[in-house]
Amino acid sequence: MRDRIEELSAAFTKFPGIGPRQAKRFVYHLLSAAPQERARLADLVLNLSNDIRQCTLCMRFAQTNSETLCLYCADTSRDNSLLMIVEKDQDLAAVERAGAYKGRYFVLGGVLTLSGKGAIRERDLVRVVERRAAAGLSEIVLALSATSEGEHTADRVREILTPLRGPMTLTELGRGLSTGSELEYADSPTLSAALRNRKET
Repeated sequence: MRDRIEELSAAFTKFPGIGPRQAKRFVYHLLSAAPQERARLADLVLNLSNDIRQCTLCMRFAQTNSETLCLYCADTSRDNSLLMIVEKDQDLAAVERAGAYKGRYFVLGGVLTLSGKGAIRERDLVRVVERRAAAGLSEIVLALSATSEGEHTADRVREILTPLRGPMTLTELGRGLSTGSELEYADSPTLSAALRNRKET
């Protein structure tokens, strides 16, 4: 007989930052929840891909106003001269909450570790930078976490962008962010300060 508690706990441990004990707490919470609450959660998970797509320009997952572009990329009022490169969707959301940036975005989809693990969307980055350059891009902002992995990834991004830069300026966030901090968890005033104090790299 299948042990569904253990199976669901094991599934939850695949989420980032979730260990076995926390996963088990999730399962027991669901068992004590009303059946309609469990049904609603199951429906949200089941239909997630029906409402959410990956934007073909910034590469974030979001509801789109068309088959291809998210609301930020489709917004004609945003500044085409600025492109911010972030590690993950949560970082983009943190920058938006800060309210200090109104340019375009690109989500790398991860970081590169010093041991050679990890992957980023290199080909998509080249494609998007070339397309944005044709639309007036003049500054690329590296908004990566102030960690060893973030620094290593930034080095690789600089290497990729060097042949494409031309007259474009490459900047990075100012150190309103403390060393070792992840962008996703930075508060809005800190992010705003980091954006204002960005420097050429």
